[in-house]
Amino acid sequence: MSESRVGPVTRTARGPRRTARRTVAASLIAVTALLAAACTTGGATSKADTGADDTTPVTITFWHGLSSPHEIASVNAVLAKFHKKYPYITVKAVAAQTDDKVNQAIRGGTAPDVASSFNAANVGGWCSSGAFQDLTPDIKADHVDLNQIPKAVQSYTAFDGKRCTMPWLADTFGLYYNKELFAKAGITSPPKTMSELAADAKKLTTFNADGSIRTAGFMPYLGAYEMLTEHLVPSWGGKWLTADGQSNVGGDPAFAQALTWQKQLFDWFGAKKLVTFKAGMGDEFSAQNAFETGKLAMMVDGEWRNAFIKNDKSTVDYGTAAMPAAEGKSQLYGAGYVGGNVIGMPRGAEHPGAAWKLIKFLTTDTDALTTLADGIGNVPTTTAALDSPSLGLSKDPHFAPFLEVFKNPLTATTPASSDGGAYLTNFGHFVEKWQSGGVPDLKAGLAAVDKQNNAALKLGQ
Repeated sequence: MSESRVGPVTRTARGPRRTARRTVAASLIAVTALLAAACTTGGATSKADTGADDTTPVTITFWHGLSSPHEIASVNAVLAKFHKKYPYITVKAVAAQTDDKVNQAIRGGTAPDVASSFNAANVGGWCSSGAFQDLTPDIKADHVDLNQIPKAVQSYTAFDGKRCTMPWLADTFGLYYNKELFAKAGITSPPKTMSELAADAKKLTTFNADGSIRTAGFMPYLGAYEMLTEHLVPSWGGKWLTADGQSNVGGDPAFAQALTWQKQLFDWFGAKKLVTFKAGMGDEFSAQNAFETGKLAMMVDGEWRNAFIKNDKSTVDYGTAAMPAAEGKSQLYGAGYVGGNVIGMPRGAEHPGAAWKLIKFLTTDTDALTTLADGIGNVPTTTAALDSPSLGLSKDPHFAPFLEVFKNPLTATTPASSDGGAYLTNFGHFVEKWQSGGVPDLKAGLAAVDKQNNAALKLGQ
C-alpha cells in the first residue's frame, strides 16, 4: 500500500496495493494546522516513558493502513507474538487507516497510541510540528542501536534532529527483465550500465506494421508504472537536498545527466508512440501489467512485484537485478532506491509507555520483522532481520537482489523534509514539461525548480 502525490515522480511505494492520489496542498495544510496546534499545546512529549517497570494491564490502540485479508492476518500474527511477550498489554489494531485520519485524530485529541504510515514524505512535517513525539529519549533509555538500520532508512524516518518515527519494513527497487525476450534478442545478461540498458531496450523493442510499439524494451516515460525520477537518479548518485536542507536538483549534475539519458531514449521511441503504448498498458496492479503479459521487456519496480507475478499466475520467465549504474559510476552498481513504512507515537497518546514497547517490538525484534516481511513480501529494516536464517524471502532468487540493494551503503532515498515532500511534486510537474519538449533550457529549468522547492521548504519550516 502507498500514498501517491500529484505528478509523475512522486509515488511512495510499500507493497501489494495502492491508495488514491492525494495532493501536496492538502498535506501542507494538515502540517500547518498541526504545527499551530503544537504551538498552543506545548508540542510533543520529550521525556522518556518506556514503562519498563509498569505491568499494569492496559489496552492500546494501533492504527495501520494495511487492508487486504492476508496483510491484516500477518499483522495480527505479529501482534500475537507481542502479547505473548507482554501479556499485560492488549493491542486493539485498526486497519485501513490513512494519514489524513491520523492527522484529524491528533487535532481532535483522539489520537491512537501508535500509528503507521506508508508515506515517509510526511515525517518532516510530523517531526517539526510535534504531531508525532520525538522517540529519541525512549531510544536512548532502552539503548536501541540505530546502527542496525541502514543510513538511508534512518534519513527518511527522522527530521531536523528529531526521530519521531521508526522504520517498519521497506521497499527496495531494482530491474525486472524478461528472460525469454532477452534470449530472442541475443542478450545473455541484464545490463549493468545505463548505456547498456538503452542499447538493450532498443534491441528488445518490436513494432507493429503501422509503426506502433508492439513490445517495449523499456519504458522511458516518467510516470509510467514505477519509472519515476527518484527511482532513476540513484544510478547517477543524485542528492535531492543539500546538507543544509536546500533543493539540489539544479546544483547536482546527476539530475541533468539522468534526464538527458531519459529524454534521448524517449525521443528514440517517439513521444506519440510512447503515449499510445502507455495508454494501452494494463493496470500496474493487475494481472494485465505489461511486464507480466510480456509487452514490456524490462522495467524498474519494487520487490513486491515478485508476489504479484506469483499471485497473478503470470507465466513470464523473468529475472531480477540491481538497477544499472551510469557510466563512470561503477561503484553505484548494486545500490538503488529505498523507501518504506514508518511508525510512531502521535501527540496525545494515552499510554506512551506501552506504546513505545509496541513500536520497539515491531521495528527491532528480529522474529517480528521476519514474520511480517515474509507475510506481506517486504524487506525487513534491520541487519539482524536481513541476515536471519528464518527470513524465508532470502531463499527466493528473485527476491535476493532486493535484499542486497537494501544492504548496500550507497543505496539512496528521498530525505524527509518540512514541506511534506513538495520538492518531489514540484519536480514531477517539471519533468512532465521536460519530456513533452516544453523545457528549452534544462539547466535554467532545474535552477527554477530549485527556487520553487526552496520556497516550499521555507514555507514548511
